[in-house]
Amino acid sequence: MQEDPLPYSFFVDAQELSSTIHEDIIVNQGKSVEEMITITYRPQAVFKVRTVTRCSSSLNGHTEAVLIVSFSPDGSMLATGSGDTTIRIWDLNTETPRHTLTGHTNWVQMLAWSPNAKYLASGSMDKTIRLWDPKAGKALGGELKSHTQLITGLAWEPLHLNAQCNRFASCSKDQSIKVWNAVTRQVLMTMTSHTAPVTCIKWGGSGLLYSASRDKSVRVWDSKDGKLVRVLEGHGHWVNSLAVSSEFLTRTGGWDHTSKKFSTPEEAHLAAVERYNSNKGAGPERLASCSDDFTIFLWNPETSKKPVARMTGHMQLVNHISFSPDGRTLASASFDKSVKLWDGLTGKFIETLRGHVGAVYQVTFSSDSRQVLSGSRDSTLKVWDLKTRKLKMDLPGHADEVYSVDWSPGGDKVASGGKDRVVKM
Repeated sequence: MQEDPLPYSFFVDAQELSSTIHEDIIVNQGKSVEEMITITYRPQAVFKVRTVTRCSSSLNGHTEAVLIVSFSPDGSMLATGSGDTTIRIWDLNTETPRHTLTGHTNWVQMLAWSPNAKYLASGSMDKTIRLWDPKAGKALGGELKSHTQLITGLAWEPLHLNAQCNRFASCSKDQSIKVWNAVTRQVLMTMTSHTAPVTCIKWGGSGLLYSASRDKSVRVWDSKDGKLVRVLEGHGHWVNSLAVSSEFLTRTGGWDHTSKKFSTPEEAHLAAVERYNSNKGAGPERLASCSDDFTIFLWNPETSKKPVARMTGHMQLVNHISFSPDGRTLASASFDKSVKLWDGLTGKFIETLRGHVGAVYQVTFSSDSRQVLSGSRDSTLKVWDLKTRKLKMDLPGHADEVYSVDWSPGGDKVASGGKDRVVKM
């Protein structure tokens, strides 16, 4: 596999050059030799993520289906939540179980790491949220009770907005969104204007909260005082999932691929601020929403309530979407067994990745934005190359449906969990 000397990608009229200018532009686009051609270029990530090739370990321990897998922001730990009501923390260096966290009385469907990796929040079907210290493996106090239905989403405030890292938002089937203080364990505010269960919550990099609901709308809130900023309407059916263009940066806080250590919270906060400002790219933050109406909408939620683009092409409901870490590509997973790639700025269709023989449940990008990982009902994971837009690696091994996949922020590991009760790395 030869390496590119300097990673740039070149475009003419928003179409990527893959071979030579003569072939791509003059032959394929039908331009004449006399025309002026504008070539735009974009720098890519400086570091390379090696393709995941094999299953290094199967982690047994859960006694029911694994519903969610999530890496810590610093890439040192993996948390898994399961239908057996427990959460397990795994040590990534030795690939052994470190702690089992018990306390929930029903399925654990939601996990969220705080961006400084000090807390882990879990949401369950038992209508409660619990906070844990993942390093010690202890519960921080008892359950947080306030929602009257099962928890559908959790999101922490990004580190570059708040050095204390003590606020997180939760959404529930009871149609409400609550913002909590993790230290005092109080509900700071409750936002209710959705008229159906809330399905997804995201905390944006500019201090806005985004919520998606089965009432077909996406709502944008101000996280300081809980005011409703705008309502994004357009979907014709339930909205399933949201993706924010700066999500990777807000999730990993101050850590990047060099895995450095911070001595003080202030230092980590400053690193996060600097990293966010240098990597978020030009223009406002973008939000994408996907729905049961088979479409995806792209929004500029900070400025306007009109969609930038409506992306159609999937034949069945779109279950999950995710932005690449550099925010330039959007991947969508659908029950029509395909993964589609879209331009993250304009919403233009790029490519369909076919290969799964069952519904695709989740998609995620590697930290260098060059590869996409998808997990499916057909019990396999597949790694796709963004440059060739072909299947790069097929990862079989699970005995049943794969519900959740995650790629570690350092890029060196992939975790998957599913119906066969095994977590695989």
